[in-house]
Amino acid sequence: MTVERIQLLRNTGQFDSVNAGAQLPLTKLSLIYAENGRGKTTLATILRSLSTGEARLIDERQRLGSVHPPHIVLAAAGGASYMFQNGAWSTTLPQIAVFDDAFVAQNVCSGIEIETAHRQNLHELILGAQGVQLNAVVLQQIAAVEQHNRTLRERGDAIPAATRGALTVEAFCALKPDPQVDVKIQEAERQLAAARAADAVQRQEAFLPLSLPAFDPGAINAVLARDLPALEADAAMHVQAHVARLGQGGESWIGQGMNRIEPASAGHDQEICPFCAQDLAGSPLIPHYQAYFGAEYQALRTAIAGAISTVNAEHGGDIPSAFERAIRVGAQTSEFWTRFMQDVPAVDVDTAAISRLWGAARTAILAALRAKQAAPLEPIALSAEAEAAAATYETARVLIAELSAGLQAANNGIAVVKEKAAGANVAALTTDLQRLTLVRTRYTQPVSGFCDAYLLEKQAKASTEGLRDQARTALDQYRLNVFPAYETAINDYLQRFNAGFRIGAVSSVNNRGGSSASYNVVINATAVALSAENGPSFRNTLSAGDRNTLALAFFFASLEQDPQIAQKIVVIDDPMTSLDEHRSLTTVQEMRRLLGRVSQMIVLSHSKPFLFALWVGADTVTRSAMRIARQGASSTLAAWDVNQDSITEHDRRHLLVTDYIQNGGPATERATAEALRPILEAFLRVACPAHFPPGTLLGPFINLCRQRVGTAQQILSMEDVDELDALKEYGNRFHHDSNAAWQTAVINDQELINFARRTLMFARR
Repeated sequence: MTVERIQLLRNTGQFDSVNAGAQLPLTKLSLIYAENGRGKTTLATILRSLSTGEARLIDERQRLGSVHPPHIVLAAAGGASYMFQNGAWSTTLPQIAVFDDAFVAQNVCSGIEIETAHRQNLHELILGAQGVQLNAVVLQQIAAVEQHNRTLRERGDAIPAATRGALTVEAFCALKPDPQVDVKIQEAERQLAAARAADAVQRQEAFLPLSLPAFDPGAINAVLARDLPALEADAAMHVQAHVARLGQGGESWIGQGMNRIEPASAGHDQEICPFCAQDLAGSPLIPHYQAYFGAEYQALRTAIAGAISTVNAEHGGDIPSAFERAIRVGAQTSEFWTRFMQDVPAVDVDTAAISRLWGAARTAILAALRAKQAAPLEPIALSAEAEAAAATYETARVLIAELSAGLQAANNGIAVVKEKAAGANVAALTTDLQRLTLVRTRYTQPVSGFCDAYLLEKQAKASTEGLRDQARTALDQYRLNVFPAYETAINDYLQRFNAGFRIGAVSSVNNRGGSSASYNVVINATAVALSAENGPSFRNTLSAGDRNTLALAFFFASLEQDPQIAQKIVVIDDPMTSLDEHRSLTTVQEMRRLLGRVSQMIVLSHSKPFLFALWVGADTVTRSAMRIARQGASSTLAAWDVNQDSITEHDRRHLLVTDYIQNGGPATERATAEALRPILEAFLRVACPAHFPPGTLLGPFINLCRQRVGTAQQILSMEDVDELDALKEYGNRFHHDSNAAWQTAVINDQELINFARRTLMFARR
């Protein structure tokens, strides 16, 4: 693909509305001549923009005073066209490579300074298309990692520092879940509380046993059911009948009276009634009474009385009050230890309710016993109500026993708490509690969701970093071959350009922003850094010509390393700017060499001699030339006849004399006569530069030649000296400095032809 025409340049730089280029071809080699300020850089910039697609390059060159935006149309091979309109190219042409001031500023230096951007751009230039693609992957992954970092910061900021304590976001989110965290937090809180209250813990007593006395309904029923089965039935019948007539308590009254007979009978020969002092021998009931109220009867009464006493002793007096006090102390103890232990039994006992149950059972049982006591010989049993009251009380008693057993079991834990509290480290326990609290917070919404999002992003970042490292490895492998070859190529070009320096240590440097090229300048076998605060550096050791030469070497070396060089369209804008004169020829030679390897070369310059030299050496390829000419206040494109413009005055004089010899004619005879002496002078300046420098006259030169004839310093032979003297004498007739009447000197055609032939022949020696 090549660019074949510049069909339209409108509202761009110095070009107002130019379509003259549509008639001017751009060929394999296209030379564009223009004076400075006419629009060369604009054309180079247009082609750079076409290569990169950067519309800004053209937009910022909109013609001053123009209302409408730039409009450009370029024609390419095969009928294709490239149009810039409305701020954009219809399509791009990436194979265009441009060397101009922008190339130097982007890849080498800005003025005398080398910045990071220059090294990064040079890095891409060295890599070439394949390497740039590899580097683009690296940059893409680096950008992705940076985006991950930004996202991680955002997601980390969603987790306030107050939430994660002293931990970093990463450490906080990395906390492992603990299914028992709530239980562990409670235990840690209790341990910390115990440690902080160590003195109170040591003073506090453990649980004391709790108990309620039991009723024995079986034993009580046994007492209530006792009677005197050996008592004669007749005696029992008579006593019971008599007792029945006495009313309630009669049996007991009689029993007590029987116990008084013996004391009342003391001192008598017979038994005496303790009430009436009468002799009892004749009483029919006394024998029955004596049988009825004997020893067994007394034993029965004693058993009944004992049962009543036992109930009163075990269930009466201060016993209920003592139980209430024990419950109250147990509740206080439970409340204390609950702060420091797990599973401390709660002492939540309704002592009033128990007292009611207890009293009801006690009252019912005592009532039954007292009824038995009133009629010892009458078998009875506890009532259903008494049995129920005793059973209900027994249930409460068992519960109290179970509670007491639980409290006694808790005493083991109390001993452990006391031991731990005595040697506890409050700071360590505080840290443990804080960590457990953070674990619980970490897995509580919405914090858990924030952390999960953070960890997912971190995982994604790690994956991207892996891809970045892979891309860097691939790029590094590629650079192992490219950079040494590029260094060699650059130094080859610097040598061809007669540069007094070379470059060394060309390498690639990876940094956070991507990759950049590094090198140093070697002058007199001494490495000079690209930048330094003091001492030699790039900025103070290379001249403007050196810097431009280095840039040109970079450009040529990058093309030489490009495997797609055959498809390249090379644009070179004023390469002679700041170049020393001794490098101009080598520059032309390198451009000629490059021309045969690329698809097309377009060269723009303000130097006609430079373009002439390039034109002359490229006569084997299709070549074309145009110039940028002034047209009013703007510029236009026009054809340029390089051959005609490259003819010197010496060439014109030589052609004039040759034409006169061949064709003659009075119209050119005087001009021919006037041209003879300058032809001789031009020849001698080339043939004898040491003895005929600029400003030397023929007369003194001829005299010097005569003096040296036959010597080791001979300049011309005597025959040549005489011929030159004759030619000079004829030529002087037509110049004002040697003939005042030179304009009217008579010219003879045959004579002029003779001297013209002799002059050309002498100039061919």
